[in-house]
Amino acid sequence: MVPNHKTTALDSFVEPRAPICYGILKPGEHVSDGIPVIKVKNIIGGRILEDDLLRTSLKIHNQYKRAEVNQGDLLLTIRGTTGRVAIVPPSLSGANITQDTARIRVCGDDDPLYVFYALQSPSVQQQIDLNTVGQAVKGINIAEVKKLRIFHPEYSEQKKIAQILSTWDKAITTTEQLLANSQQQKKSLMQQLLTGKKRLLDESGVRFEGEWAEIKLSSVFERVTEKNNGQSTNVVTISGVHGLIRQEDFFKKTVASETLDGYFLLKKGQFAYNKSYSNGYPMGAIKRLNRYRDGVVTTLYICFELSDVNNADSDYWEHYFESGLMNKGLSQVAHEGGRAHGLLNVKPADFFSLKVPLPSKEEQQKIATVLSSADQEISALQQKLDALKQEKKALMQQLLTGKRRVKAN
Repeated sequence: MVPNHKTTALDSFVEPRAPICYGILKPGEHVSDGIPVIKVKNIIGGRILEDDLLRTSLKIHNQYKRAEVNQGDLLLTIRGTTGRVAIVPPSLSGANITQDTARIRVCGDDDPLYVFYALQSPSVQQQIDLNTVGQAVKGINIAEVKKLRIFHPEYSEQKKIAQILSTWDKAITTTEQLLANSQQQKKSLMQQLLTGKKRLLDESGVRFEGEWAEIKLSSVFERVTEKNNGQSTNVVTISGVHGLIRQEDFFKKTVASETLDGYFLLKKGQFAYNKSYSNGYPMGAIKRLNRYRDGVVTTLYICFELSDVNNADSDYWEHYFESGLMNKGLSQVAHEGGRAHGLLNVKPADFFSLKVPLPSKEEQQKIATVLSSADQEISALQQKLDALKQEKKALMQQLLTGKRRVKAN
């Protein structure tokens, strides 16, 4: 019986007849009816993604039979991206792994699910980082993997700890699914409401009707080109996820010039278009300044503001720019030779000549209210998810180090 206060090497958790090992050095070409081979890229978020598995020949598999995996085995990535962990599901029993992955078969005296969580704990991940070496391809060797120190309580306490952390995982998974559903519903709403395919009710309870006018952006917006000239030191940048955000907060450093006089001055409620590609924004992102009273932006951005407040609602247009419905038009005005330094060659004159549909201001406001409500739901779910992950992390730091003990039933 292992004393409750001790940590032991990972090797002490392992079935002696199936020592920790890595897998196939060269799995060869894909064989459609071959044996599945699990690579580092297939191990994500504690799971094995089965949709894109390489399959190797039976001959190669048999040469590395020692690395064959069974249901319940643990996999630890040891080359490239080190420290990812997954449990082998029933569907992959009999599969194999590559040399970039270690198989860990926990003995009957210990709980595999507990070891799964222990390997993900901050203390063990730190040990993995410290023992990961190399230049072109970094990795940790099997000898060091075997030495990883893990808190080793009795089996009953291991089971209880794993049960507690599993409860958090289930709550996290449920919230992730709710968040994904809300995001998909909002995306669908945007496509319907911002194109007129779905019409809402007006203040009288009557559905909006009639064709939307088609206008140029210049009909309701005008360009902002005011130079900073010492008015602000708040340098902001456009992030696809965070919108217009202080450069220091986003990059963790300032990358702007020391002299900010020549930069554009952007005021709260004004918009800026970043002509460079970012994830989810193939034609660049358009964001409104919401966080700060003012901000300083690079002159590479196209900055603009509402010029016709009687016919255009700012909240509506923020949602419209976020929808991606501008991408087709932007692709048509992006001139050849663009993407210099990653920037699309979109000229301001062409940008403001883009045609967009214009509902009545009342309908714009109704649409904006519905989409803003969807945003609030998404934000609440994201906050809940972040809190659950933080709580789980704190629990792992306590339960998987022995700082906090639990009583088994």
